[in-house]
Amino acid sequence: MSSVESLDSLLSQLRALSEQAQGLKNNTTNSGGVGEFADTLKHMVNGVNAQQESANTLQNQFATGDPQVSLSQVMVASQKADLSFQTMLQVRNKLVSAYQDIMNISA
Repeated sequence: MSSVESLDSLLSQLRALSEQAQGLKNNTTNSGGVGEFADTLKHMVNGVNAQQESANTLQNQFATGDPQVSLSQVMVASQKADLSFQTMLQVRNKLVSAYQDIMNISA
């Protein structure tokens, strides 16, 4: 897989995630409430974990000299994992901030 194909694949995955996020944002039915929110967070954390594991696996394969793994694949996977982790971290920060705001209002 060439680096251009890897970047195209990454771009299409980012677009799919963006569309998925838009779908969650536009979904105004609140049938499950907290349960759906918790499930969404759990799904997000599991996805970040899977990307981290995938990047680590590729790094190990490349380090051991696997000819089927290129440096560009390793770098793209590592960047995807880092980006998803940073996104999750920002979501966590916003949740903590919102929680603190709510606690300040009720105090």
